[in-house]
Amino acid sequence: MQDTPMPLPRSRIQTRNREAILEAALEVFSSQGFRGATLEQIAEAAGLSKPNLLYYFPSKEVVHSTLLAGLLDTWLDPLREMDAAGDPVEEILGYVRRKLDLSRDFPRESRLFANEILQGAPRMRAVIEGELKALVEEKAAVLRRWMEDGRIARVEPVHLIFSIWALTQHYADFDMQVRAVLGEGHDPFAEAGAFLTTLYARLLRP
Repeated sequence: MQDTPMPLPRSRIQTRNREAILEAALEVFSSQGFRGATLEQIAEAAGLSKPNLLYYFPSKEVVHSTLLAGLLDTWLDPLREMDAAGDPVEEILGYVRRKLDLSRDFPRESRLFANEILQGAPRMRAVIEGELKALVEEKAAVLRRWMEDGRIARVEPVHLIFSIWALTQHYADFDMQVRAVLGEGHDPFAEAGAFLTTLYARLLRP
């Protein structure tokens, strides 16, 4: 039986071009959405020709799927870090802070994910119904144990997680609106962090 040949390592130029394409695609997809984005726009933003882009990625769908696959772990890690052995309120507030930091540091990725969901998640449905759902169910079980032990107030645990998503990702997905309403001289994320800490600490108090 003949061995399958190992793929050749990418050259530095190939690696650099792939990174440039993915960075450009992130910018284009996060601002235009999947349907509004074109390979021509991505190639121009990457400083490459369309045929050169197609050498690395055969279609817009493949570029988009590659970005989403790379985003998944970044998106799930803050929830994974919620520790069942820790102090319940501190663990939940830590999750809120991590999600808010994610919105501050990765706003384009947040909008990319939001656009995918708004379109019915055609490229991420399996992951959402599989890995993401399983992780939420695992952490909801932890939250229920804390509630049953009287360590935090009783609320619906899955909707508690949903509320954290909504109240943190808003600052990335609606950044322009937030800054326009607040006006000059405000740090939206610092102010949001203080507000959300107070909100959830009061909500969760047994």
